[in-house]
Amino acid sequence: MKKDLATSPLARDFYLRDANTVAPQLLGKQLIHRSPQGVTAGVIVEVEAYVGPEDKGAHSYSNKRTERTAIQFGLGGYAYIYAIYGMHFCFNIVTNRKDKPEVVLIRALEPTQGIELMQQRRKSNDTINLCNGPGKLCGAMGITKQQYGWDLCHSELYLEPFWQVETNEIVVSPRINIDYAEEYTGSLWRYFIKDNPYVSKVAKRYRMQEHPYSTDM
Repeated sequence: MKKDLATSPLARDFYLRDANTVAPQLLGKQLIHRSPQGVTAGVIVEVEAYVGPEDKGAHSYSNKRTERTAIQFGLGGYAYIYAIYGMHFCFNIVTNRKDKPEVVLIRALEPTQGIELMQQRRKSNDTINLCNGPGKLCGAMGITKQQYGWDLCHSELYLEPFWQVETNEIVVSPRINIDYAEEYTGSLWRYFIKDNPYVSKVAKRYRMQEHPYSTDM
C-alpha cells in the first residue's frame, strides 16, 4: 500500500460508473468533512455495493423511487444518507449515471485527522472503534441527514486520493445484515482492505480463508 500524494477532490467521472466498479476503488480514498466544529477525516477501509433495481438488498430495488431514495436516481457523486434504529446514520455514495440507482455504503474508516473531535463526538477514546461501522463513522465524522444530497465534488464533504491500494490487498465477502435480500444475500459485494484493524466485524470463515478481489469478478 502506497501513499498517493494527490490531494484534489475526486472528479465526477470517478463516480459515473457502476457500484461494483467504484466500490473497491474507494478503498484507500480519504473522506473529509469540514464542519463548523472542525475538520475530520479518515481513509476508507471497508465498503459495500448496492446495485438497484435488481438487487433485493438495495433501497432502490425494483426501481422504487421515494422521497428517501430520490437522490439515487441522479448522477453519481452525491451523498445518500439514511437513519437506522432511529438513532444512527449511514453514509452512502451514489454511483453510476442518471436513472441507474446504485450506491456504495461506507462501512469503516481509519481515522487520520480530527481524531480528538471524533473522540468527543463518540464519547470514546478507543481509536480502533471510532469508525469501524457505518453508524460509528457517521457519528465520529459529524455526518447526519443534513448532508443528504450534498455534492461530493463541490461541498464541505468530499473524497480525495490518499493510499494506493493494490488489487491483492482487497478481500471480498457477502454484505452484512441483509438476510432479506434472498438470492442476493450471498453476493460478494463487500470489499475491505486485508488485515486492516479498522475494518468492522468479519466472519471467521472470511478471516481464515483467502477471498481475494479480482477484476474479473
